Amino acid sequence: MNSLNKPHVLITGGAGFIGSHLADSLLEDGYRVSVLDNLDPYYPVELKRINVSQHESNPDYTFIEGDILDKELLDGINDLDGIVHLAARAGVRPSIKDPVSYMETNVKGTQNMLELARAKEVKQFVFASSSSVYGINPNVPWSESDYVLKPISPYAASKVSGELIGHTYSHLYGIRFIALRFFTVFGPRQRPDLAINKFARHILQGKSIPVFGDGTTRRDYTYVADIVSGIRGALAYQGSMYEIVNLGAGRTISLAEMIEAIEEVIGQKAIIDRQPEQPGDVPLTSADITKANQLFGYQPNTTFKQGLENFREWLIASVLQNS
Repeated sequence: MNSLNKPHVLITGGAGFIGSHLADSLLEDGYRVSVLDNLDPYYPVELKRINVSQHESNPDYTFIEGDILDKELLDGINDLDGIVHLAARAGVRPSIKDPVSYMETNVKGTQNMLELARAKEVKQFVFASSSSVYGINPNVPWSESDYVLKPISPYAASKVSGELIGHTYSHLYGIRFIALRFFTVFGPRQRPDLAINKFARHILQGKSIPVFGDGTTRRDYTYVADIVSGIRGALAYQGSMYEIVNLGAGRTISLAEMIEAIEEVIGQKAIIDRQPEQPGDVPLTSADITKANQLFGYQPNTTFKQGLENFREWLIASVLQNS
């Protein structure tokens, strides 16, 4: 097939954790992929460059180093069949320290991407939202039909805003907008500031791990390959014009259980450094994934232990030997 006849998808934040896995999947299936990423030094840029470098020789892959706030740069991107908007300032705790920049990037940046879709007549737009939008919600598992959202961090509020802006553009301009609420994604290439990555490295290196609270908080840990399958489902979806969909594993694991599982997979005991609970953190995340299954056939099939084993292999092979 002529390269120009292949469907062309733009992934913002595509040099990062989830985006690079999505790029792998799309390229393998014959798509053209353009990645827009500003290589933000929120975590070591070299890790993102490694993600990008593996595709540099692929004629169907284009890397654009730039920012979603740069409207002139966005105006130069053409011939798109779909946009997967993953780029954002990430993290609940950092957003409390710097709420203004989170709103600037996550809200204005999302509007800029929707403006690009409107101007270039891109009809399929997939937006990375977050389980954090549910805030402290006692109705578990969390369902998309629960519209009483009470986010408790600027990061979460920025993601709610993105969902609402998307509805406006979908209604006015005929853009199919699918917001995917990701639940605690883990796996190879995970950001080093996230708990599983940080804990595993510290255990291997004999360092203590910071544990906030008493270990009873629970998360719906979702393996990255399952998240990618959900994104692919959203890209292919041709039903209604606006949907909000949970992507989780459909099961919860406590912080204490997570640490025990990492210890088992790595074969070393953790040194625990107890810390107080952090503002903005929620006690539980729990996804009802019925809707994702109905719309996309989404079915997560990676167990938590298998995901951890895959992560350990990547960590040892790709990170520790270079540290």
